[in-house]
Amino acid sequence: MANNTLPDIQRAFLRDVPVYLVASTLFAICIAIFTAYGISVGPDLILANGKLYLLAGCAMLVFDASLLLIRHRPERPTIFLLDTYRRRLGDKAFLYSLPAFGLIVVFMPFFSKMKSMIPLFNDFTWDPAFIAWDRAIFFGYDAWQVIQPVFGHPLVTAFMAVLYHAWMLLIYAGTLFFLFYRPGAVVRRQYLLGFFLIWTVIGGAMATMFASVGPCFLEPIHGDAAFAAQMAYLEAANEQVPILTLHVQDLLLEWYDAGERGLGSGITAMPSMHVSMAMLFWLAIRRVSLNWGRFFLAFLVLIWIGSVHLAYHYAVDGLVSVIATWFVWKVSGRLLGWWDRLADAGAQPALRTNTVPAE
Repeated sequence: MANNTLPDIQRAFLRDVPVYLVASTLFAICIAIFTAYGISVGPDLILANGKLYLLAGCAMLVFDASLLLIRHRPERPTIFLLDTYRRRLGDKAFLYSLPAFGLIVVFMPFFSKMKSMIPLFNDFTWDPAFIAWDRAIFFGYDAWQVIQPVFGHPLVTAFMAVLYHAWMLLIYAGTLFFLFYRPGAVVRRQYLLGFFLIWTVIGGAMATMFASVGPCFLEPIHGDAAFAAQMAYLEAANEQVPILTLHVQDLLLEWYDAGERGLGSGITAMPSMHVSMAMLFWLAIRRVSLNWGRFFLAFLVLIWIGSVHLAYHYAVDGLVSVIATWFVWKVSGRLLGWWDRLADAGAQPALRTNTVPAE
């Protein structure tokens, strides 16, 4: 058994080399930047991120177990579930995904640090440009004003705020799905490569290059009251139905003023990582299920609209995110395709050399 397992592990690792190389390179760049600025990433942030993945995993396990029991209706439910999960844990595909999972658990705290460090590298000077772009697209109006007749109702706003928070499930439950569930294996590597790239290239490099704070922080940070009417609506709606995002915006501003660099901290508008992550998930899940693809396309659209309606982003933030994420997805697919052809070509001579002639 060991003789059969080792080559399988080697082949699986070889196929994942681009993911590990890209992730390691990005980590090395982050560490070099942190070292230059005397900033460290403590184990507390990594442990906090690991706990979030653990909670997501437990919730998915309960959901999955419930579906299994409903579908199969076994006479001995406990033994049935134990046998099912024992087989799954012994699946080689599960074992192959553990190193990538470890990388992802460590990764998000690094991104949070980078996001909170944007003011060290660049001033928030791009808001006027993005406001002008939005007004050029919407014939002189801000994007939130155009969608306000449809979405400007407290109950609708509260629902959009809940949906905006539910987006976090894409990072945790969604990533676990592509890592460990067999249906997601068909696109696992491209999703993982895209995941690392969007958070660093789009959420890190591009966010620093186009540093902006977004409508909700425009007045507190820049003293510009261009979106005071939108914030007044959100505050009034919050008096009727809790608008969850307002509390988070207050926390982000408080952390910004205090110079906090914890998990989830940092202010940046362009590009929108909510839209980028929703776009990445849709590109991946549509390869697994047509119906789920349609559902998450609708989710992507609502997240984009919500990012504007809830005053986090300008409409162009989401537009740039969609285009950039599509580009990252295509590049990831091309890179993996090139690597697989290279690996297959290298494997052929080894196969011919190691083949024992039949007697």
